[in-house]
Amino acid sequence: MVSTRWRDNDIYGHVNNAVYYSYIDSVINGYMVEQGVLDPWGSEIIGIVVESHCQFYQPLRYPVLIDGGLRVETLGMSSVRYEVGIFPQGEDRAAAVGGFTHVFVNRSSNRPVPIPDKVRAVLEYLQESKTER
Repeated sequence: MVSTRWRDNDIYGHVNNAVYYSYIDSVINGYMVEQGVLDPWGSEIIGIVVESHCQFYQPLRYPVLIDGGLRVETLGMSSVRYEVGIFPQGEDRAAAVGGFTHVFVNRSSNRPVPIPDKVRAVLEYLQESKTER
């Protein structure tokens, strides 16, 4: 669950489209931290965003709580493509659906590496379950 913030609203009175990417990022990385496979400050292997996308279906406004549905679309050797549905809490109709592709790299060399086994297991679960909400 993520909460909209006052500063998320734009001049039109709804959450600015660029802010949805921060929600998507929070859903994905929050899940990885909760699963114990990402330490943003200490992990030797990290995911770098190489592609992002988002489609919008209904506007959000402050204040509202948001539920994020997370799934893995594609799982490769060193990359994963996520999809996140952004839902106003308690609603079945998505406000937006977006996501991005992570390429896993060694933090110090910034070179691609195979997805670590523990991370892969967490990602495979999301791929098999089709949704995590």
